[in-house]
Amino acid sequence: MRGWPVTLTEPHLLERPVSLRPVRVSDARMWREIRVRNAPWLRPWEPSNPETPLYRSSLGPYIAMVRAMRREARQGQAIPWVVTYGGEFVGQLTVGSITWGSARSGQVGYWIDEAFAGLGIIPTTLAMAVDHCFGVIGLHRLEASIRPENHASRRVVEKLGFREEGIRVRQLHINGAWRDHVCYALTAEEVPQGLMPRWRSIQMATRPTASLLHRLRRILRHTDRGTRLPRSQLLLCVT
Repeated sequence: MRGWPVTLTEPHLLERPVSLRPVRVSDARMWREIRVRNAPWLRPWEPSNPETPLYRSSLGPYIAMVRAMRREARQGQAIPWVVTYGGEFVGQLTVGSITWGSARSGQVGYWIDEAFAGLGIIPTTLAMAVDHCFGVIGLHRLEASIRPENHASRRVVEKLGFREEGIRVRQLHINGAWRDHVCYALTAEEVPQGLMPRWRSIQMATRPTASLLHRLRRILRHTDRGTRLPRSQLLLCVT
């Protein structure tokens, strides 16, 4: 598949560099740790699929999952990336169910460690992925199917300009039952200059607020851990 494997990086837009890189078999251990720790956070939105382990403690299912993703990538059926923030594994983004021929379409899915949610990481990586899929790989249409109740995930695609196309009734088996999903879509014609310029302008306009929220979250995390930030860091959050 043209344009794969590839690593994409946005070094300056957020507090730390954010990257998409191909998933590796060596990621399995960290993947397991993050997903098991985030099980309550992910459970309401995750497909009930035995090939996508959430709670298993053994490493085997994660290694098998990574190998399956890499095989699909070699066959041009999927683009499986790991999301990193400051070099740290924090989530995953996949363009799957790729159809070639006259369709040239794919389905986008993503998740992030709850500790890093709300920092602009997933919108940034999704914009990077869209631009690469349209501009390099040659896809024409990308879809994202999201449960109506998943407001945080819906905000991601709405901020980036994905169109809402309606409800797909009982589309996927999620958390033990067949669930409706809202279909969002974007075509290459809708972003002729790319999606990253649009997202970058939005982020730059809101950067002071986003930076303040990031610092406040850092204080809350340290408070929850029973640690105390230096006085200089506290002053940064109130000035």
